[in-house]
Order: sequence, then structure tokens, then C-alpha cells
Amino acid sequence: MAALALRGLGRRCLLARLGPGPTLHRVIPMGTTAREEMQRFWERNERSNRPLSPHVSIYRWSLPMAMSITHRGTGVALSLGVSLFSLAALLLPEQFPHYLAQVRALSLGPALVFSAKFALVLPFSYHTWNGIRHLAWDLGKGLRLAQVTQSGVLVLLLTLLSSAALAAL
Repeated sequence: MAALALRGLGRRCLLARLGPGPTLHRVIPMGTTAREEMQRFWERNERSNRPLSPHVSIYRWSLPMAMSITHRGTGVALSLGVSLFSLAALLLPEQFPHYLAQVRALSLGPALVFSAKFALVLPFSYHTWNGIRHLAWDLGKGLRLAQVTQSGVLVLLLTLLSSAALAAL
């Protein structure tokens, strides 16, 4: 009996707090389709003369914005690269040393080999250093605009240095 009374009291408190007004008038009628709802949305935007938001043309490019996009791109590229390498390891008939020997047999110049190794390690290095920067942000460190720009420059510098060092191996 007491549990039933508490349940009724909780329901009344919830209805009193939310009320039927604000929540029910925003409910989409059951008979509308997604297309009709999108049409209503765009008609309301046109009537109120709202701009499309966010719109790329209103933003001025900055280092943090470019680095955020690049971080996502390198994450996708690394994921695809690992997936393709794994698939190749499973499906190709020979073992990795065989293919490495074939590449060495091409007798490519040291500058070309260094450039290729640098290009392969650059996304990994960038994504790693920028990921460390994001972990610092998750801890609440370096979130001021000046610090964000400084850490961005530091990430780019560390990326170039570590990529060059790894490519030289």
C-alpha cells in the first residue's frame, strides 16, 4: 500500500514539474513523415530568415581547426592502412620478408627510401602527438587559446622531428 502511494506521489511530482504544456505541444504528430518534418523545418528557417548554421563560409581557418580535421583524417587513414595491411597479410601467398626483399631488389635511392618511410610514418607520428595533446585537454590542461596554438605548433614540430628520426632508422 505504501509503495503504491509513493508511486502515485512520484507521478504527481513528475507531472507537476514537467507539466503537460511544454512537452506535449512539441510532440510531432504521428501521421507525419520525415520528409514532411524536414519541409516544415526549412519553411520555418526561411520565414525567420535564419542562416544555415554552422556555415563553413563564416569561419576563418585557424591552426586548431586545421589540426582537428587533420587528426580525424589521420585516424581514418591509419585505420584503413592497418586494415589493408592485415588483409594483405592474410590473403597474399608469401610471407612479409619475401615482399620486403622484392622492394630492396628495386635498388631505390636512399633519398627515395627515406621519403617513402617519412611519408608512411608522418600520419602515425602526428596522430600520436596530437592524441597526447588531446589527453592533456581531457585533464583540463592547456585550454586557453594561446596555449592551444602553442601546443599545436609544438605538435607539428615534434611530428616532423620524430618522423625524420623514425624514417632515418
